[in-house]
Amino acid sequence: MSGLPGVGKSAIANALALRLHAPVISVDPIEAAIVRSGIPKSFETGLAAYKAGAAMAQLQLELGMTVIADAANYLEVGRDLWRSAAVTTAAVVKAIEVVCTDEAIHRRRLAARKRPLDPLVEPSWDDVLRWRAEFEPWTQQRLVLDSTRSIDANVVRALTFLSE
Repeated sequence: MSGLPGVGKSAIANALALRLHAPVISVDPIEAAIVRSGIPKSFETGLAAYKAGAAMAQLQLELGMTVIADAANYLEVGRDLWRSAAVTTAAVVKAIEVVCTDEAIHRRRLAARKRPLDPLVEPSWDDVLRWRAEFEPWTQQRLVLDSTRSIDANVVRALTFLSE
């Protein structure tokens, strides 16, 4: 799963996980735990969260499980970490990008988020705009879901894509 903060990727990932009986590996709680351990938030804590998540995903893939990686994945280096975990286990990677085409809805969702990720602070709209500008083009086929559609409709589209 890929997408900017507040687009709805975690909601879709969690609903998809329930349908697939698959674990969701989310980098935000991992990074929050790293910061709670006393390591100051930085680019490195974010990278460590991605690497820890990819290692956890690889363990699940080695067991033959489907895994849902829930992260912004707006840089190719992050996407490569998940791909590497899959390649070592001969798992198939299917990329899904979640977007929100209604800026007002996106802003409201972002402002309303209250996740238990202390001490991390929710990103601001300015952060989202900066990350949007830095978003690197995809180098692989992906399904793009618009979260202005219902979660159920997006899960059905994702399940169809995953079965192809």
